[in-house]
Amino acid sequence: MILAGNVIAWLETRRVLVLLVALGLFAMSAHSVTDPDVWWHLRTGELIIQTHSVPRADPYSFTRFGQPWVNHEWLSDVMIFTLYRWAGWGGLIVAFASIIGAALLLVFLRCPGHPFTAALITALGAVASAATWGVRPQMLSLLLASVLLLILQRFDQHPNRVWWAIPLMLLWVNLHGGYAMGIALLALFLGGRALDVVLGFERWPRAAPQLRRLALVLAACLAVIPLNPNGVRMYWYPLQTLHSASMQNYIDEWFSPNFHELKYLPLLLLILAILVGITLSPRRLRPRELVLLSATTLAGLRSVRHIPIFVLVAVPLLSDLVSDWLGKGAAVEIRRKRPVARTMKVNAVVLAAFAIFVLAHVRSVVRQQRAAEAQHFPETAASFILKNAVPSSIMNHYNWGGYLIWRLYPEYRVYIDGRADLYGDSFLDEFAESYYLKQHWREPLRKWGIRTVFLPRDAPLVTALLSTPGWEKIYIDSQAVILTLTPIADGSISK
Repeated sequence: MILAGNVIAWLETRRVLVLLVALGLFAMSAHSVTDPDVWWHLRTGELIIQTHSVPRADPYSFTRFGQPWVNHEWLSDVMIFTLYRWAGWGGLIVAFASIIGAALLLVFLRCPGHPFTAALITALGAVASAATWGVRPQMLSLLLASVLLLILQRFDQHPNRVWWAIPLMLLWVNLHGGYAMGIALLALFLGGRALDVVLGFERWPRAAPQLRRLALVLAACLAVIPLNPNGVRMYWYPLQTLHSASMQNYIDEWFSPNFHELKYLPLLLLILAILVGITLSPRRLRPRELVLLSATTLAGLRSVRHIPIFVLVAVPLLSDLVSDWLGKGAAVEIRRKRPVARTMKVNAVVLAAFAIFVLAHVRSVVRQQRAAEAQHFPETAASFILKNAVPSSIMNHYNWGGYLIWRLYPEYRVYIDGRADLYGDSFLDEFAESYYLKQHWREPLRKWGIRTVFLPRDAPLVTALLSTPGWEKIYIDSQAVILTLTPIADGSISK
């Protein structure tokens, strides 16, 4: 009875709200695994564990076989495969839902003002960034960026905690190339603090030791970057990715958000709310806030991939602006009253009911994984290739390359997969030229000795080859077509 009473007393409204937000974010983040790159991450994690080494050259494709490969996600690959081996798809879904949920829960905890307002704004930010979620190493970057922003936001109260950014960066540079985002956030925060001094928001005697500490931490973070299997190459690798024109042109998540699409409406609402909040709130933003907000807004508008980072910065700031506009002040919280038994029991019932709903939702998502795989990837066609010894040198669809690495390697190597940085701009342009029947569309087929084409049914190249002598359709289903070139017609593709 005493234990039950203590549990009920613990369930005050504020604690229950935090738990409900955490469960809600976890449930929102739980989705079937459909990211096309997860498959080569699984295969690479398996390869690293088997060989006890990180591959430095490409083992998976016949177009780039043996070429240098900067596998900046090696530790994430090991983690993903280990989770899959121990707990299957369910383990991966739960683990990455927890990672995404934790990143956004930290955002909620960073929000000043009324907790209910913060919860609503956090939910808006979560929906705005949901398009990029999945079982992918990028989600680990999201979590680490959220941790780093928490450290920076509380720098004035706990300045020594900023030293934790150094081991954080050491872990980050081995998990994902998004570590560069952490370096950028540190540099922007340091520059913003310097602007605070220059523009009179802060006095130099007080700011000087803090600026020195931040500069030392930034220098130390830069110094640990080579402590990874790829060494000093990780200094310039993220810059090469950001400046890839083909990735910007062909890969959806590198596109700018299209506000004609409904899924980007929450992002638009978040941006507009911040503009209105800045206008109406009596609080004047400090330079450090404007610097971070401006940089991340520009990044989010430039690329869908960067929207979650904008959300990490924008949500707490909007919560603060709304709090000031409502006149509640940044420190207002739900008042702590002596627990009332009836209220606590209602809280317990609500929390238990929501937890049951979340568990049922996650269980349903895990059960649907098999169907999701069959819907998004050519499972049956891949099995056909293995069973019928289809000729190698297969030109495959970009989004299917990772799946084929998981299903067909080492019996077959792929033409292309999601490691766009490995293939380079010229190769991606070459593939697009062939796929979309541009001027020299036959040249890649001849150059790489393509004997099998494995593409979606509606691919323009499939239509062209079906009317080209020598190409034979050997398989077709609702997703894919497999065409092969008869030996006697090898020369026809160069005509």
